[in-house]
Amino acid sequence: MKQYMAVSTFHEGVDMQEVLRVVPEEKLKVAELQTVGQLGQIRMAVPRGKVFLDVFAETDQAALEVVRELPLSQWWEIEVFELSGTA
Repeated sequence: MKQYMAVSTFHEGVDMQEVLRVVPEEKLKVAELQTVGQLGQIRMAVPRGKVFLDVFAETDQAALEVVRELPLSQWWEIEVFELSGTA
């Protein structure tokens, strides 16, 4: 299993009230993906509209598919980066 960083950026003009209505569903899906070991920490840079997700998968495409399982991903542009083992 490889570790990835998914950098997700909210699309321009997203109605954040609509996003907030989906947050309870998002929390349930995050917990499910964390339980099965596909998702780690999630960090947000709210002023810049960015979400950073630790993802565990075998390939870049599989990591992207994990992120796309999240309800909020419908409003994101997603970039996936494989992380190196140690600094």
